[in-house]
Amino acid sequence: MPRLGDPAPAFAASTTEGPINFPTDFAGRWVILFSHPADFTPVCTSEFMTFGSLQMEFEALGCQLVGLSVDGLSSHIAWLRRIEEKVVWKGMKGLRIRFPLIDDISMKVANMYGMIQPGQSETAAVRAVFFIDPKGIVRTILYYPLSLGRNFDEIKRILVGLQTSDAFKVSLPADWRPGDDVIVPAPKTMEQAAARDTEASRDAAKGIVLHDWFFATRPLDKDEIDAKLYVKKK
Repeated sequence: MPRLGDPAPAFAASTTEGPINFPTDFAGRWVILFSHPADFTPVCTSEFMTFGSLQMEFEALGCQLVGLSVDGLSSHIAWLRRIEEKVVWKGMKGLRIRFPLIDDISMKVANMYGMIQPGQSETAAVRAVFFIDPKGIVRTILYYPLSLGRNFDEIKRILVGLQTSDAFKVSLPADWRPGDDVIVPAPKTMEQAAARDTEASRDAAKGIVLHDWFFATRPLDKDEIDAKLYVKKK
């Protein structure tokens, strides 16, 4: 299975939105590739409805959603039609899922990405989430067991956090949310560490707070993040 910093393994597949070559077809965009255990199951249905309701938010962040399970294409299509025509949950109804759902009945892709966890099931994928950047590099991996639905606030927070870290060359502290202070890069030499102590007053004027020589934070306004991250509509 891929590790953080590895190129996303490439594959060709049939999906509910037509054939894809992954990740080549999505070059230049972020991608969230996620697996679910099975079509026509309750936890998976709640997740797909949530992904469907948030799709435009992910697209506004330049991110493509791509789903996968080890069911066939006819099962996928029937399930997604059922969601759109019948299922109502948490005020969501009539949801049309417009992102591709991969047919992986051979389990080729699921095995390639380590989505089959024998301790959970040998015939169904766990709830894996892979965040892949515009260069096709795996940046974050999440795994959830079969019985636990994903936290979508955290999925979006991770995407925004990765993009913020890349765009502003900063790190992000525990429980960071857009608008919270960010971490200034730590000194890389003894000289830089000594200079940081002597420059504390100047840094304070910039809003930088020196918690210790190796730990400093600065403000980063949410509006500044939004202006840089969100795709402008033409």
